[in-house]
Amino acid sequence: MIHSSSTAELADDLATASAPRKRSFWRALLASPSGLIGLVIVAVLIFAALTAPVIAPYDPLRMAAGPRLDAPSTSYLMGTDDFGRDVLSRIIYGARLTLQIGVIAVGISLSCGLLLGLVAGYSSGWTERVLMRLVDVLFSFTEIVIALACLAIFGVGLTNAMIAIGIASIPFYARVTHSVVLVEKGKPYFEAAVAAGAGHLRLIFLHLLPNVVPTLIVIGTLGVSTAILAAAGLSFLGLGAQPPQPEWGFMLSSSRDLISRAPWMMIFPGLAIATTVLGFNLLGDGIREALDPRQTDR
Repeated sequence: MIHSSSTAELADDLATASAPRKRSFWRALLASPSGLIGLVIVAVLIFAALTAPVIAPYDPLRMAAGPRLDAPSTSYLMGTDDFGRDVLSRIIYGARLTLQIGVIAVGISLSCGLLLGLVAGYSSGWTERVLMRLVDVLFSFTEIVIALACLAIFGVGLTNAMIAIGIASIPFYARVTHSVVLVEKGKPYFEAAVAAGAGHLRLIFLHLLPNVVPTLIVIGTLGVSTAILAAAGLSFLGLGAQPPQPEWGFMLSSSRDLISRAPWMMIFPGLAIATTVLGFNLLGDGIREALDPRQTDR
């Protein structure tokens, strides 16, 4: 019986069962071409962010590090900008800001959306109706409108842009969590746990949450790319990163008037954004395949 097993026995059972699943997950992820390519791209991004002071040839904020608007060469692999700053160094340091955007924005939206969706889906009744109607009201606005409204309240800046993007995505994660919880509540294992007398905390944390998290991991990984694009768009409009921050979207914005004279100033930041978004999308697709029981059992 579920209610008669001890905590220690339950922990041992979970640990024993999770080991082959972990091995199966990583085997399936590495066997997926999209997952492997995405993992490599994201790993390179993380490596660049962590080792930026070591691998960056120049200080990203140092003006006159080279001639102004110098084309790519052996001395400046990606050229210099209109202030003589090394574009490669700014892109490498921009990887740090990109990871911060993804982690903070998705962390806010995922945690708040998970809480709202889990509470609404499990509680049912008037609590579910009130919470989900509130989510529906927010969902009726596009994410960019909510983000702009938040920035109007908080003020411009990269940190506020991350928070605004996170808040704007909460309704999406809440609805996904709510849908998954409703599906899991109708399955035999959950009904058996309820009939066995399992308490609320046990039902939520041992039965619902483990079955909701895999879906949110996939969606959260894909959501990182959306957050990066949104932050780049806000920075391009002058509402996100501010000078002299080496953020890729802001680098695009500051170079749009020089595209004919120095196209490398837009090409390389644009490629960095596109490659990073592609990497997280491919990684999310690979994780989805790896978490699919029909794939992991093979």
